[in-house]
Amino acid sequence: MLSIPTVTLNDGIPFPELGLGTYGLSGDRGVAAIVAAIESGYRLMDTAVSYGNEREVGEAVRTSGVDRGELFVTTKIPGRHHGYSEAIESTNGSLAVTGLDYLNLSLIHWPNPSVGRFVETWRAMIDLRESRLVRSIGVSNFTEQMLTRLIDETGVVPAVNQVELHPYFPQDALRAFHSEHGIRTESWSPLARRSELLQEHVLNELAEIHGVTPTQVVLRWHVQIGSTPIPKSADAERQRENADVFGFELTPDEVGAISSLERGRLWGGDPNTHEEM
Repeated sequence: MLSIPTVTLNDGIPFPELGLGTYGLSGDRGVAAIVAAIESGYRLMDTAVSYGNEREVGEAVRTSGVDRGELFVTTKIPGRHHGYSEAIESTNGSLAVTGLDYLNLSLIHWPNPSVGRFVETWRAMIDLRESRLVRSIGVSNFTEQMLTRLIDETGVVPAVNQVELHPYFPQDALRAFHSEHGIRTESWSPLARRSELLQEHVLNELAEIHGVTPTQVVLRWHVQIGSTPIPKSADAERQRENADVFGFELTPDEVGAISSLERGRLWGGDPNTHEEM
């Protein structure tokens, strides 16, 4: 079984350096895929209300045979649940659907700026953390300006910001802001889905040098730039390959060469409809 290291979040809680994206993993096959990942060594499972598979994640946690205290379950409050009471109700709903006593991490899935209620939502999440129903709280798809507003108005810094991040869109400025404020970066779409990323010459050259696959090179790049990637796969062999990135190290020049592939954001519109993968 693979061992995935952890980093410590700004609230003192250990957070895996690589996790499993569960978007699209549903039904009995979804439960089986998540259980297979846990058996391979995954400890972080990323779900969301909008994915419609919180039940499957909860069932996989219960049937995996791994102690609950070793597993890290993330879910997300959708844009339609913004507001103080709405966020409380949404979280209680997630607990009921998963069948879990607590959530390890809850994220605001999308800032929903046209509605403008993400600060209210954040205040609810702070109270949920105080009640221990949620152990860590964070956000997803937030800009530097939005993060600054949360911090200024509540005094509470998000533990995590989950954003689109891959070699075509390395988010240097945002990651620097995260580092300055102790926010852990988490990468959705870490492999730039539906792109030609894995065909890039530099990735294939580095894969040959290190005796790994281009996918492993990209996921190792995420780890070394200080971001937790959450690749999704239903295939047990691919899951093991994705997580097996802690036995080699890229040089600073190699990390820079991968980052130089930058092109910009691949997704447009609402990330709720574009989650990895």
